[in-house]
Amino acid sequence: MTKPYETVVPASLDEVNLLDAGLQNCPYHAYQMLRDDAPVWIDPITGFYVISRFEDMRQVLLDTKNFSNDMRGGQGGSREQLDSDRAARMMKLYEDKGWVPGATLAGRDDPNHKQMRAMFNEAFKPKKIDGMDPFVRDTAYKLIDAFVDDGHCDWIHQYAVPLPLIVIGAQVGVPEEDIWKIKAWTDAWVQRLGMMQTEEEEQWSVEMEIEAQHYFQKIFDRLREEPDDSLLSVLVNREIPEWGRTLTDNELHAEMMADTFVGGSETTTNAIGYGMKLLIDNPQVWEKLKSDPDKYLRTFCEEVVRLEGPVQGLFRMAANDVEMHGVTIPKGAMVNIRYAAANRDEREFECPEQLDLEREKPGRHVGYGSGIHHCLGAPLARRELFWAFRALIDRVDDMRFAEGKNSFEVAPSFSLRAMKELHVEFDAKPADQRIDPSAMDVDSKATEIDNPANQ
Repeated sequence: MTKPYETVVPASLDEVNLLDAGLQNCPYHAYQMLRDDAPVWIDPITGFYVISRFEDMRQVLLDTKNFSNDMRGGQGGSREQLDSDRAARMMKLYEDKGWVPGATLAGRDDPNHKQMRAMFNEAFKPKKIDGMDPFVRDTAYKLIDAFVDDGHCDWIHQYAVPLPLIVIGAQVGVPEEDIWKIKAWTDAWVQRLGMMQTEEEEQWSVEMEIEAQHYFQKIFDRLREEPDDSLLSVLVNREIPEWGRTLTDNELHAEMMADTFVGGSETTTNAIGYGMKLLIDNPQVWEKLKSDPDKYLRTFCEEVVRLEGPVQGLFRMAANDVEMHGVTIPKGAMVNIRYAAANRDEREFECPEQLDLEREKPGRHVGYGSGIHHCLGAPLARRELFWAFRALIDRVDDMRFAEGKNSFEVAPSFSLRAMKELHVEFDAKPADQRIDPSAMDVDSKATEIDNPANQ
C-alpha cells in the first residue's frame, strides 16, 4: 500500500489557508468553495485578493489597464506586502554579494513589456523552436532508455527533472553535466517564490541565487566577447531599439532564474510528474492513450496542465479600484490569480475533474496564462510534454506505483505544485518492439494543439 495523502480539507471558508502544506497536497476542495462562495476572496492571512473563476481570471489577465504586472520586482512585491523589513534585508544580500535582479519579462507592463518581448520573440521564433524537436525527442528517449530495463525508477529524479533542464540548458550553452547544480539553484529560487520559508531559509535561497549569478555571469561575459547562435547569446547581445541598449547584468540575472530556468524547466517537470500519476490513477486513460497516441496524446498533455496545474497561482497588482462580484479591489492591492482553481471551473468545463481524452477544445485553459503575458515558452513546453509521454508509450506496456514508497506529498509552495518524488514500477516492452526514435519523422505540428485559448 502506498502511504496516504496527509491532507487538510477545510469545512468552511474560515478554515481555508492557502499557506497550509496539508491543504496544498490537495487544494481542489478549497478551490471549489472559493469559486462557489467567494469568487473574490480576501485572504485573511496574506491580504491578497484571490480570483478563482475562469471568466474572472480571463478578465484580469486581459485587462492590463486595471491589473498590472509591474509589482516593483515581481515576486518581491508579494513578499514586501507580507514583511517589508525582511524583504529589505534580502535585498541587502543581493547588493552586498551579487546583483539585484531586475524586473523580469513577466514583471513588466506595456509598452516596456512589448519592447522587451519582441527580443524574446526573436530568441523563441517558430523556426528555432521547430528545429529543436529532434533534440527534445532524442533526449526523452535517451533518458527513458537509461532505466527502462530496470523495471523501476524515480520518475521525477530520473526523467521529469532532467528532460526540460537538458533541453533549456542546451539552448543557453550550459554543459549537461551542470544541470543538477542548476536544479539546486532553481529549487532554492522556487522555495522562496512559495513564500513558506523562515527568514533563515529565505536567506539561504537568496545566497543560492547569488551563487548562480556568479556562475551565469561568466557565460554572459563570454558571449559578449564571442557571440554564438544560442538563445542566451540573443538575450545578451541583442539591442532593444526603443531602449537603445542591451539588457543589463541585473536584468539578465532575473531572466536566467525566473523566465529561463524556472519558467523553462520547473513547470514542465511538474507536469511530467503529475502526468505519470494521472495515468496510473486512470488505467482506462492509459489504455486509450496507447491505442491511438496520434489522436489522443496532444489532448492528454493539455489535460495534465489543466488538471494539475504546475503553476497554481501568480500575481497582479490593482492599478485602479476595481469591483468584482460586489467586492472592491482597491488600487495597490495584490491580486492572486488562481490558475489551478479556474481550470477546474464547472462553469467553463464539463466534468472538470475528469481527465477526458475526447474533450473539445482541450487547449482552452489558462495553464499557460493568457493575453499579452501568455507563456512565451508554451510551444517548447508542449513539445517536451509530447515527447516525454510519446517515449513512455513506445517503451512501456504498463506501470504502477512502487508499493510503500510514495507519499505523493507536494513541496510546500503558495504558487507552484510539485511532487518531491514518484517511485514507479513498470513492464517494459520487449526490445524487438521498441521504436527507434531516429527513424521517426518529426512533424512539429504533431506537438501543437488546436485553438489554444491562451494565445
